[in-house]
Amino acid sequence: MADDTVNRRRFLQGAVAASAIGLAGCMGGGDGGDGGDGGDGGGGGGDMQLRVGTSAGGTQDVGLAVERAVSQNSDELDYSTVESPGYIGTLYRLDQDQFNAGIVDNNSMTKAADDRGSFSDRGVDMIPYQGFYAFPYSIYVVARDGTGIETFDDLAGANVYPAEPGYSTRATTLDVWSQDPTADVYDEMNIMDMGVSDAPGAMEEGRIDAAIAYGTPGVSYTGFVTEYDARVDVHYVEETDALVESAESYAGAGTSRTSYGDWSLEQDIGTDEVFTWDLQVNYVFHPDASNEAVYELCRVVDEHNDAVNEAEDQFNDFESTEDMLGAALEGDEFPFHPGAVEYYQEKDAWDDSLPTTE
Repeated sequence: MADDTVNRRRFLQGAVAASAIGLAGCMGGGDGGDGGDGGDGGGGGGDMQLRVGTSAGGTQDVGLAVERAVSQNSDELDYSTVESPGYIGTLYRLDQDQFNAGIVDNNSMTKAADDRGSFSDRGVDMIPYQGFYAFPYSIYVVARDGTGIETFDDLAGANVYPAEPGYSTRATTLDVWSQDPTADVYDEMNIMDMGVSDAPGAMEEGRIDAAIAYGTPGVSYTGFVTEYDARVDVHYVEETDALVESAESYAGAGTSRTSYGDWSLEQDIGTDEVFTWDLQVNYVFHPDASNEAVYELCRVVDEHNDAVNEAEDQFNDFESTEDMLGAALEGDEFPFHPGAVEYYQEKDAWDDSLPTTE
């Protein structure tokens, strides 16, 4: 069954790239949601328009910063940011041809390809092509002082908050924890379900013993983390060998070790370094997005990276063109868009081990 799914997707990707079907209304020129006059919808022609689906919050801020950099530094590319309901919603809307580019996380991409999670009941026929690394959300755990929780193993039996249901950071965290060799600890956790607006108060009241802390290293933490940091004394929950193994073996997440001094909360949490599992967020493209448009966007974010960072420092600060491939997924089901491949090859930055459409 899995082979049939992969073959169906490969066929559809090839058919879409070759024939540019179904996109005239949603991806053509003009203003507003009806696509104006429809444009040429072309996958390989001169359509230089990208409608980019982004979820609300920090991801949308990144999308708007890139849009600003494009408007300042490209006379050819027409880039527009379109709000979308989360990373999973963006994948569904790309599959429905509602826009031709998006910002999504690797974990959602792997689940879509494998028909797991939200995609187990409602799958997609098209997995978008990879483009470039946008930013990470790095995640670790802190516990309230006085709980007796010191290491990951101590979370067994504790009330643990892994962010709001529906958040990709929560899904990635639970995916990492629920596999061997950490599944035994995860099975004994009391996972708390509530909105992020209620979590700081619940921690203050003692109803949450431990929670994830996450954000973009060197930039900022997400809002509810900064709020509980201001209201509750917390400390770092030390990683175990089992947690490191689970995080490093999970295909939908990256891992890193970050100096706490470079990325600290307002308080001392009792560690000099944090081990994180990372939600890696990338720009992806519908197979029918034109090669020229994708090439031009890659050029802008590479050559004018400082302009994007000036508007939103959450976006990656690339030291080299190769860094744009820093969160690339491997596997034939995740090819890079030909326009991106062309740009990387011209810059001598392409990695021949990465998947392409050929």
